[in-house]
Amino acid sequence: MTVTLETPNTSYLFQATVDKTGSQVVGGKGVRVDIERDGVVHKNILDAITGAAVGALGWGDEEVYDIINKAARESTYSYPCLISNKSAEELSKFYIEHSPKGVFESALWTTSGSESNENALRIIRQYYLERGLPKKLKLISREDSYHGFTLGAMAISNNPRITAYKDYFMDQKNICLTMPSAYTYRNKLKGETEEDYSKRLLKTIEEQIITEDPDTIAAIIVETLPGSSLGTTPPPKGYLKGIRDLCNKYDIIFYLDEVMCGTGRSNPNGKLNCWENFLAPEDGPDIQTVGKTLGSGYVTIAGILIGPKIKEAYVKGSGTIVGGHTYSSHAFNCAVALGIQQKIAKENLTANVFKMGNLMGEKLKQALLSEDNIAGDVRGIGGFWSVELVSNRDTKEVFDPSLGIANRIKEQCFQNGLNVMAMGTTPTKSCSDRILLAPSFIITEADVDEIVEKLVKSVTELSKQLKEEGVF
Repeated sequence: MTVTLETPNTSYLFQATVDKTGSQVVGGKGVRVDIERDGVVHKNILDAITGAAVGALGWGDEEVYDIINKAARESTYSYPCLISNKSAEELSKFYIEHSPKGVFESALWTTSGSESNENALRIIRQYYLERGLPKKLKLISREDSYHGFTLGAMAISNNPRITAYKDYFMDQKNICLTMPSAYTYRNKLKGETEEDYSKRLLKTIEEQIITEDPDTIAAIIVETLPGSSLGTTPPPKGYLKGIRDLCNKYDIIFYLDEVMCGTGRSNPNGKLNCWENFLAPEDGPDIQTVGKTLGSGYVTIAGILIGPKIKEAYVKGSGTIVGGHTYSSHAFNCAVALGIQQKIAKENLTANVFKMGNLMGEKLKQALLSEDNIAGDVRGIGGFWSVELVSNRDTKEVFDPSLGIANRIKEQCFQNGLNVMAMGTTPTKSCSDRILLAPSFIITEADVDEIVEKLVKSVTELSKQLKEEGVF
């Protein structure tokens, strides 16, 4: 259903295409949104990405409005460095208690995933200073990674979006180092098992640690399940455990970024952390960033979870953190997020999205990979999935970036009533165009079937167009 409106096209917002208003969301209920574009409102678009994997409870949840109203009436702003608040404490307690016992002891709440990763870097730096190890400076993150849009977060990232800003970064030659990505679909050798691929990656990491000098390495940084960077490629068997062991061996912080994949989106136990798919509690991270579904898009909130090793160094050292962000651990945001997380837990929605998401993934694999089309790989866990698009499924040949396949498939999906995220081929062609799916935790099997139907239709239609153009 569409509705035509008389609306100006000039934008006052300095974002996206700065001289045009572009698409605007004008309403939403449950798993569907209304989107206005060029004066036309497209009603009831099935939202399979929830912004940027943000939505948990869907849109327009009446109970959330009650949570928000209660939080607004009971919250008074205070500068967290001087006076804290009970909502921030209670949210920290909730997250820690809904994680495996003993993994986390403290939390700090921020307003975005980028800000969380900035703060994690600061926390790690002070951790080593508290221990009297100032030479521990180097940070090893992965090729084709994404950790945020602030300068520090971009400095530990490695993707096309950072290139123009490199002159402003921390030193990417001597401080912010890169290790190979764990990208099974493209980089596992023919005849190599997942375990062998992991061993090869881990050997490379250990060699790098030794070459750089373990006494200078501060942290190894990994997206547990990458999002927009590589498209939800799960870590190969033994990989995360191997990194944990290397961190133990060489006194390095094991740092997981779960801003996009965590907080219930991909948890096998009906709880919060994605890494529980791969690691035992005793192998959990030392520090972890989270965000997105924490506030389900109703408030701007993200966070950093801090393990006992890091907290102990602070307690035995100065015991203090000087300074902080004005809106860190904001009482209203924390109260709303806590209410949302309590509702999710009460309704067992993380278990639902894990089950429904995996069903969606299996149905997409069956429908797409059994037919001749541009889908090369379907991968993911729980409520976070990707479809990688290739010009030749046998050779995994990427599409030329000039073809703009990502924009075309996103538009094709939109025309079929489906909202997705699509990312283009990287300039180095290390990864091809891909579609990302991250629906609300409330999805039903009927919603899954509709997502699959609309996505398969869109891929089939674009495949036909590309055949006619002679590029597929």
